[in-house]
Amino acid sequence: MEAKKDIISQLKKDILLWEGFKAPIAGADDSFGLGPIEAAFPNGIFPVGAVHEFLTTEPEHAAATNGFIGGILAQLMRNNGVCLWISKARTVFPPALKVFGVPPERVIFIDLQREKDLLWATEEALKCDGLAAVIAELPGINFTQSRRLQLAVESSKVTGFVLRTDAKKLSTTACVSRWQITHLPSELEDGLPGVGFPRWQVELLKVRNGNPGCWQVEWVAGSFTLVVEEKAVTEIAYHQYA
Repeated sequence: MEAKKDIISQLKKDILLWEGFKAPIAGADDSFGLGPIEAAFPNGIFPVGAVHEFLTTEPEHAAATNGFIGGILAQLMRNNGVCLWISKARTVFPPALKVFGVPPERVIFIDLQREKDLLWATEEALKCDGLAAVIAELPGINFTQSRRLQLAVESSKVTGFVLRTDAKKLSTTACVSRWQITHLPSELEDGLPGVGFPRWQVELLKVRNGNPGCWQVEWVAGSFTLVVEEKAVTEIAYHQYA
């Protein structure tokens, strides 16, 4: 019986590893500074070498998502890495990426018109192990297509971000997580005029083998800062987006 438990335990660890969920390594600096958001993932580590899905069905969602992903990209590209940004109608303003520590000159933008070409380019880019990350703005993606992307990153260890832009084409996917990022009003210090730090509501709607949740996060001095304590949104994840 003990031997069977050991086999099952090892199998679970291997499956998490194949899905991009690494075990913590003592002394390694793998944190993205997301605090309790990272703790929602298995082993308490934001999974790289995996595909994350973001719902960006409204223009304001796209702007908020681009900023949040920018903060993650800064960590992924910290060793002079390069990433690809694939889209049909680019929603990101490249110079704005500097706010989040991402040099826009190290982002290669590819604009394509046909959905078929967008998917093909995304899959081929995710197979390229020389990239730090691939961001793809896709109107829709089905389970089989998402599974192909996931298989690509399991081999290359590239981190993928799929921004789904068409609310009418939402479906179940093989991505390790599903997020929705929305803007929140910034707060000014001591009544001073101007604009405060970027602030978002971060909803982790679905996470494989993890714990969905909702947090308010601010980008301050080059890092994420938690504003409000976690609030579970499991019901939102399963009832609205199952």
